[in-house]
Amino acid sequence: MKKIIYQNSLSLVFILLFIGAFLGQIFFGIDEYNKELTENGGHAVTMYQYLGSGHFIESTFENWESEFLQMGLFVWFTIFLRQKGSSESKKCEGKEEVDREPSPQRKGAPWPVKKGGIWLKLYQSSLTLSLFVLFMASFVLHLYGSLKDENTMNLLNGKPAVSLSAYLGESRFWFESFQNWQSEFLSVFAIIALSIFLRQKGSSQSKPVDASHSETGE
Repeated sequence: MKKIIYQNSLSLVFILLFIGAFLGQIFFGIDEYNKELTENGGHAVTMYQYLGSGHFIESTFENWESEFLQMGLFVWFTIFLRQKGSSESKKCEGKEEVDREPSPQRKGAPWPVKKGGIWLKLYQSSLTLSLFVLFMASFVLHLYGSLKDENTMNLLNGKPAVSLSAYLGESRFWFESFQNWQSEFLSVFAIIALSIFLRQKGSSQSKPVDASHSETGE
């Protein structure tokens, strides 16, 4: 058991951090939402009702959307774009291990590699594809939650409901999206640029401490 935990400790720590932060979002989110409802003449909701509200759906998937977009673009762009000196980039010249053609004879090769054909075609781009699918799903759910929350407030204030097409022409949804996208793109730029000059001994995301600033790759 100790070996299993150690070998999966990076994933386990981050999923536990996610669960803790997600519970914190729900705990403080329902309090904030109930304040908004009562201030607009509505009634406070229960936890169960809150989890189906536009406020919760919008606030959750607004953030997930930007994360999956950032990771999807980062994985895709690193195929053909370079940054000299960054640990997050492939080397500027020559082929690397990740560029080699998959071989079904390689020990431990995943089953799509052994199967070949369309399965191999899909599998060799499966990381990027899955991230973009998750982005699109989060984008749609963010839109649904944001529209639902908008119409909840409109109802409380005696205003007519907004249609999906009309809402897409308003600023709120796009403001929610772009304010998150820009922060994700900035964070990726930061790790790419800072890893040129700064180090963290022992981290897979850093170059060796004694590596030159021009050395590219981990």
